[in-house]
Amino acid sequence: MSSPAPDARERFVRPGRVLIVDDDATLRLAISHTLRRLGHEVEVARDGVEGLDMLLADGPWDMALCDIRMPRMDGLALLQRALEADPQLRIVMMTGHATVDTAVQALRLGATDYLTKPFEDIFAVCEGVVAAAIEQSVRARTGLVPALSASSVRAGLFEGMIGRSLPMRRLFEMIAEVGPSHATVLVQGETGTGKELVAAAVHRRSRRAEAAFLPLNCAALPTDLLESELFGHRRGAFTGADRDKVGLIEAADGGTLFLDEIAEMPLALQAKLLRVLESGELRRVGDNTTRKVDVRVVAATHRELRGRVAEGTFRQDLFYRLAVVTLGIPALRERLDDVEPLAAHFLAERRVRTGHKLTGLTPRALDVLRAHPWPGNVRELRNVMERAVIFARGATVDVGDLPDELVHGGADPVDSGELLAITGDLGDLDRFSDAKKRVVDDFEQRYVEALLESTGGNISAAARIAGLDRANFRRLLKRTNS
Repeated sequence: MSSPAPDARERFVRPGRVLIVDDDATLRLAISHTLRRLGHEVEVARDGVEGLDMLLADGPWDMALCDIRMPRMDGLALLQRALEADPQLRIVMMTGHATVDTAVQALRLGATDYLTKPFEDIFAVCEGVVAAAIEQSVRARTGLVPALSASSVRAGLFEGMIGRSLPMRRLFEMIAEVGPSHATVLVQGETGTGKELVAAAVHRRSRRAEAAFLPLNCAALPTDLLESELFGHRRGAFTGADRDKVGLIEAADGGTLFLDEIAEMPLALQAKLLRVLESGELRRVGDNTTRKVDVRVVAATHRELRGRVAEGTFRQDLFYRLAVVTLGIPALRERLDDVEPLAAHFLAERRVRTGHKLTGLTPRALDVLRAHPWPGNVRELRNVMERAVIFARGATVDVGDLPDELVHGGADPVDSGELLAITGDLGDLDRFSDAKKRVVDDFEQRYVEALLESTGGNISAAARIAGLDRANFRRLLKRTNS
């Protein structure tokens, strides 16, 4: 009996049929092992000729991961011939010899994405890039268009992001609404909240999902290199420019360009970016030719851009052009309901990678995680869970497997000198009840101050961390300030 057809409104997250084409046996083994652990059906080919034969004879496939430099037939030739036979096939190219020009050539020939070896995180590549390519393949073959569904919201899963809390559900809804539009988007959130994930989700929800999504960190390059990387250059434009170079704006034509840390872009480049956004035209460095581009820009920053505008370090006209739609990502301390599903996800992630038989967290460990203010946000939680897996000795992560700064709130144990400073000299001790009151008052004062500092004065967030309702927390606040 065949299974019922999936609801057209559901997002596809399912196992797929994947072919890995690479002459590197070690990489083939690593990727195939990870994909099989994630539930995918995987086959491998040692070179382009073998890979093309398998793609043509053993189809249909959902997607292929294909190296560019291989014996007998290179990846670009394979790409062209495979897509001629099956235009719905999704092919992600891989190479250890990355250049923007090669990426542009691969994307223009029909590649779904482009990855540079060695991978920092094979699991993330397999879970993210492969899942997205399989989803695109299903959509291309069936015509089903994913949209935000009630079931995906209840499950807390949306375009590779996890969140059951009200702030995240609202964010998911906004992404689903803004994605199909052509509007530029400004993503704002603290470091570690997942701004690139949000930008990628906007892209996948757009009509540009079949085209390139190219990210660039504006803070990672000096001004001259940043300009060349963005706009490209003509041969001879400056010392060392020995060939023409395609910039990322041009490479993202038809797709989406993600500019992270946009607040760090120099003013001169801001003016050039504004021209592209307003006119759809650019000039490479050292070139007099104007080129038309159709690119959607999603920008992100952890800084307050309005303050930068007031300081004169960010153009007001560019700010308004970028912030047609603003998506604010809540800090993890503002969405503590998501700590448990996120921690469970990161444990499962490590379980797949390492084979560790962890089944979850103890209630005590989960209480510690919920009480932490998470200044490093989701990135910090991921690192904490990775450490916990290393030190866990039982089937579950317990308090002893967590870092001391989480368990003890970053405070050192009270020694006798600190106790004397609170209770007074031993030769002149008050009654026990009076001494205890001073200790408790001092603790409450320091605790409340630390809470308010960590939450930026957010009373609701501070109350959640303290495990108190707002009324009781306000009473505590009033008592410590009296």
